[in-house]
Amino acid sequence: MSEMARTASTDPRSADVVGGATDSEPETREPTSGTSETHGVAGTATATACAHTTGAQGEPLIRETSSELETCGVATAVPHAETIGVDGIEIGGAADTAALASARQRRVESVRGQVPVLTRHPVPALFAALLVAVQIGYPLTEGGVRDRVTVAVVLLAAATALSHAAVTRGRRFAAGALVIVSGVGLLAEAVGTATGVPFGCYEYAVGRIGPELWSVPLIVPLAWVGGLYPVWVVAGMLSRRAVSWIGLTAVGAVGWDLFLDPQMVADGQWSWCSSESGLPGLAHIPVTNYLGWFAVGLVMAALLWWWDRVAARTAVSAPLWNDTTALPVAVFLWTWLGSILAHAVFLGLPASAGYGAVGMGLLGVPLVVRLRRTGQLSAGR
Repeated sequence: MSEMARTASTDPRSADVVGGATDSEPETREPTSGTSETHGVAGTATATACAHTTGAQGEPLIRETSSELETCGVATAVPHAETIGVDGIEIGGAADTAALASARQRRVESVRGQVPVLTRHPVPALFAALLVAVQIGYPLTEGGVRDRVTVAVVLLAAATALSHAAVTRGRRFAAGALVIVSGVGLLAEAVGTATGVPFGCYEYAVGRIGPELWSVPLIVPLAWVGGLYPVWVVAGMLSRRAVSWIGLTAVGAVGWDLFLDPQMVADGQWSWCSSESGLPGLAHIPVTNYLGWFAVGLVMAALLWWWDRVAARTAVSAPLWNDTTALPVAVFLWTWLGSILAHAVFLGLPASAGYGAVGMGLLGVPLVVRLRRTGQLSAGR
């Protein structure tokens, strides 16, 4: 440190230089953390967040600021102040200040962004709005009209997922996600209907929801895309570690199927060979179905995790409701909570309402807790 800086820190008379000399006023600037920093002509830092005050003999005075006592005296710096010597060398505390400023800034930006976030990418938001509207109308339909509504729901869910992936993570990632999820889904369904592995013995109704390939309606692989993507995003918010991210995605996929399978079986879209090997209240759907969903979900999630590292333009890294996560989080919450209501009240499927509430709730409850903890679900936010 230069001789001038050492003098300022030892000589009481240097208060006139640092704290308020008439020939050179201190420069005060506002950092992003909201606290002011004061630098004298010699570059010596004084206290942050309180006035530089000395007594008659240059002794530091103490005043209370933000429920904490801070000493603001000669060459005295608050622990988090940015302190720069005359030779431009940082001499303490800047790292802590930067961390605090960054955390505060992220929180401010997340709060500001909450209201308009769903409109920043209008195409995915439009698809999501249409998806919700069509799903609300599903219980009001029957027969051929319900079949067309089912197709519309699948197409809108897939369009929401893929368009959101494209605008937030890149078109290359979205294209790869479509190939991975729909490809694995089609292969699993084709093998499943032919051999009973991995889901169990079942078959699709013929000619109800569009053309088929290998006895599987082509709309079914797209259903995997629309349903798995929001689950995968939420799982990534809850944990960034590969193993837990992949595992949580598979768990969430099973939770979603606890709603989907009973609803589609009740509508006659597919049927199972066994009618007595399922969960209590859902005996007509074998437990092997959920084991198969877990296994297929693991494969899809692992491939998505790998593809995300290879091709994604932007990672869903922040565990907050923000530009990258808001829309799939909203779709996830709508699927979870809306399906509970629909199954319990409108579709006459109370058992699946309960099972699905618990299954998707394994991700949904931690998600809500995290959003609440970060202030995103607080009143007035």
